[in-house]
Amino acid sequence: MAQNILNERFKGPVLDSRLQWLNPPPPWTLEPSGLVVRPAPETDFWQQTHYGFRADNGHFLYLKVAGDFSVTTRVRFHPAHLYDQAGLMVRVGPSCWIKTSVEYESKGPCKLGAVVTNGGWSDWSLQDFPRVQKQVRLRIRRAGQDFLVEWGRGAGRAWELLRVAHLHQGGAGRPMQCGLYVCSPKDSGFRAEFEFLRIDHNTDSAQPAPL
Repeated sequence: MAQNILNERFKGPVLDSRLQWLNPPPPWTLEPSGLVVRPAPETDFWQQTHYGFRADNGHFLYLKVAGDFSVTTRVRFHPAHLYDQAGLMVRVGPSCWIKTSVEYESKGPCKLGAVVTNGGWSDWSLQDFPRVQKQVRLRIRRAGQDFLVEWGRGAGRAWELLRVAHLHQGGAGRPMQCGLYVCSPKDSGFRAEFEFLRIDHNTDSAQPAPL
């Protein structure tokens, strides 16, 4: 049985008091479309691999949760520059985390993917995502130290598996930060709209989160 921990619909005048920001974005607002975030330029989450840089200054709205959980959202995106991204993140610390989102490409299809970081090194698995599609459902499910990253095409559609991963520092039951993240690695101008943030314990993997 699923036990709901958080069901933030971003309809009230303030955020749920349990939520915290890591690197708060300069402008964020609660609007009829949901939580709207306009990230600062040159923000990202990445560690070393291939590109040779470290970045841990993206914007992350999270709740700390122990045990097995699922975290779910639906996000609409209005990108402006290469690699603009908004989605879900689960995190032990700067050297151990997972993020999943659609990253904007200025030419060709965008990239739906997941970045898994262990021991201060990131890897990125990705697949093409239609440029004309401006929203996506995302879910990350934790089972001990293992994580299933999933995505959905639309309301009522089945979840599709994107990635199965292991976090070496995410010991079974250890409290972790989980929630929403937004980055603009190049420049300002990106707008992301999150419709909801839902976190549950022991979610049935066969059932999509309510939309």
